[in-house]
Amino acid sequence: MMLGSDVSNLSTTAANAAAKGLSIVVPMYNEAAGLAALHQRLCELAKALRHRYAIRCEIVYVDDGSKDGTLAIARALPADALDVQVVSLSRNFGKEAALMAGLDHARLGAVLFMDGDGQHPPALVEQLVSHWIDGGYDVVYTAKAHRDNESFLRRLAVHGFYALINWGARQKIPEDAGDFRLLSPRAVAALRQLPERNRFFKGLASWIGFRQIRVDYEPAPRAHGVTTFNFMRLLGLSIEGLTSFSVAPLRFASLLGVLLASAAFLFGLSIIWEVWTTGKQVPGYPSLVVGLMTIGGVQLIMIGIVGEYIGKILSELKARPIYFVAEHSEKRFEADRDESAGERTAAE
Repeated sequence: MMLGSDVSNLSTTAANAAAKGLSIVVPMYNEAAGLAALHQRLCELAKALRHRYAIRCEIVYVDDGSKDGTLAIARALPADALDVQVVSLSRNFGKEAALMAGLDHARLGAVLFMDGDGQHPPALVEQLVSHWIDGGYDVVYTAKAHRDNESFLRRLAVHGFYALINWGARQKIPEDAGDFRLLSPRAVAALRQLPERNRFFKGLASWIGFRQIRVDYEPAPRAHGVTTFNFMRLLGLSIEGLTSFSVAPLRFASLLGVLLASAAFLFGLSIIWEVWTTGKQVPGYPSLVVGLMTIGGVQLIMIGIVGEYIGKILSELKARPIYFVAEHSEKRFEADRDESAGERTAAE
């Protein structure tokens, strides 16, 4: 029985990249104010890619339960230079589920993920496509060039998160890497075969391997609205990523237990030594209370960590769908329809 997967037949060369095409997946949540402007920029990008590489493009907008007019605006967007799909989820399932929905509905070979808030510059996409087609890279991911505009505590928290998730991992997740990335057809095929429901795309895209390259960039300022990723949502996403992709928290809990047990053993030896050498009994109430509170707190932390993993196991065993699609529509670019009709006529 073959326990692996052979995707070597999907290797990308400059000759067949154009035939495979590029799907651009854009998850959206309350992005009505800037969606039309973003779509216009993506249409210009599609024209440039068609001119430079003769490559077909489509865009897959995934509305993740927006509460404003995002879906209505997306329905009215024209198929100018690229095909347009609009996938509306039945509720807000979260960004990871929206990314998976876009991946499932992408029809062309390579897939590019980018946010709908305009901070991922479409102008950079040509460079990512160049690394894929001309450079032969399978995963082209972007990362913030620096975090100078962020607070010290936030930079420290980000560094600590990546240090913890990469602790003991065979395949490291690049620090500061974002969801703005391009996957070649065989990288897409590999990612689609991963069966877990608790998905962490940054980790999975690194785990599949293949040739990968980093591109540093400066995120553009938000043209509208404010980010919905507050401290609590970022904390939740960090916990989700850690428990879905890494066993580092369990290792940390085990190491902490060993350290506390060692400290308790050494403390016990010091008490025995003092009684033996001086004959004085050590007052026990303060040290007993402190010891009990410390051990009790650590036990609760460990139970919480184990509980997170048990919750993930329960979620996988339930095997519920990651998302539900409430509405799906598409528009075909006129030139693509003419080409498809011509191919059918030639075949007949």
